[in-house]
Amino acid sequence: MADHASRSPSELELVPGEFGPRGDAVARDRDGQVVSIPGAIPGERVRVKALARRRGIVHTRVVELIEPSRDRVDPPCPEVASGCGACQWQHIDLAAQRSYKREIVTRALGLSDGTTKGVLRPTVELSDTGFRTTVHAAVTNGRAGFRRHRSHRVVPVDGCLVAHPLLVELVVDGRYGEATDVLMRCGARTGERLVVPAPDDAAVDVPADVRRDHVTEIAAGRSWQISAGSFFQTRPDGVDALATAVTDAAAEIEPGGTALDLYSGVGVFAGLLAARGWTVVAVESDRTAVADARVNLRRLDVSSVRGDVTRWKAPKSDLVVADPSRAGLERRGVEVVAASGAQRVILVSCDATSLGRDARLLRRAGYELSASTPIDLFPHTAHIEAVSVFDR
Repeated sequence: MADHASRSPSELELVPGEFGPRGDAVARDRDGQVVSIPGAIPGERVRVKALARRRGIVHTRVVELIEPSRDRVDPPCPEVASGCGACQWQHIDLAAQRSYKREIVTRALGLSDGTTKGVLRPTVELSDTGFRTTVHAAVTNGRAGFRRHRSHRVVPVDGCLVAHPLLVELVVDGRYGEATDVLMRCGARTGERLVVPAPDDAAVDVPADVRRDHVTEIAAGRSWQISAGSFFQTRPDGVDALATAVTDAAAEIEPGGTALDLYSGVGVFAGLLAARGWTVVAVESDRTAVADARVNLRRLDVSSVRGDVTRWKAPKSDLVVADPSRAGLERRGVEVVAASGAQRVILVSCDATSLGRDARLLRRAGYELSASTPIDLFPHTAHIEAVSVFDR
C-alpha cells in the first residue's frame, strides 16, 4: 500500500490491499484512513479523487489507472460503458473473481491457508451469463434500467448480460408508464414470467403472457410456487446447488428425527428434508412466502409456522437449517438455534460479514465449523453464497 504527492489536495495515488465488505477495493491514506475505491483491484496502482467521507471511510473514484492488475479485463457487457452499475466486478477476470470470493469466505470464517484443507470445500461454479430469474429494475421515462454504482441515477439499457432471456425482453422492450421501479421474475424451466410495477396501479405495456400473481419454477427436483412478494433464489441451478449442499450435509446424520428450517421462505429446504424422512418445522415471517410454502409443502410432513424466528421458542430438534437474510442470524437467532439442542446446524449465508459474525456466535454457543461450501450464485458481483456446517 502506498500514497504519494497528488495532483490536487483531493487526489491520492494508492495501491489497495484487499476488497472491503461491499466489494470495493480498499486502501489506507497517509493518515491511516480507510479509502474505498470502486472499480479498482487489489495490487494495482491507481490515482483516485476523494468525493466524500462517511462513517470514517473516504469514498473515491478512479481518475487514472497507473499500473493495472493482471486480473483486469474489459467488461463483457457493453452496458457497463453506458454507466450501468448493477454488476460491480465485470472488470475482473471470472476465474479471479472466484478466487477473490474464496479469499473473502476464508477470511470471514477465520481460516488460514493451513486450516482450509478439509474444511473449505471446492467452490461451486455456475454459468455467468443469462442466469438471473429475478430482476429489480428502476424506471425512467417509462423505460426499465439499472442504477449507476452507488448512485440513484438510472441508466436505461439495451440488453443485460446476466438477466435470463425471458426477462431481457421485458427490460428492453417493456414500457412501464409512471412506475418508479418494477419487479420482473420468470420461471426459467417453466417459461412463466411476471411483472409488478411500483406503484402497482401504474400502466404497463408487456407481452400478454406476463402475469402479476406468481410463477412456478422447477428446481432441486420439485415444482415451487413463487408469488411476486416472496423471496426465491435468483437462479434455479443455484437452488439445485444449495439443495445438494444442504441435503448432503443432512444425510451425514441419522435421518428421521426433527429438523427446523428457519427463515424457510417458500419451503425449499423443508420440502427436500421432509421428502427424505425428516419431520420438519418451517418458520418464516413473510405472509406471502408462508402461503406459498403451504402450497408447495402439502402432503409432506411439515408444520409451517408464520413467525419471527428471533421471538420463537424452538422445540428440541436434531438438525437446524437456517437461511437468513443478509443480516444473518445475529445474536438472537443463534440463541434460538442453540436452544433447539440440535447436533448439526447448516447455515446458508449470502453475506461474508454476517457469516463471520454468526460463525463466532455459534462457536461461543458450543458449535464448531466442520465444513463450508462457497457457491458462486452471482458472477460479476462481489456477492458469494456459502453453505456452512457446524457441529456440537
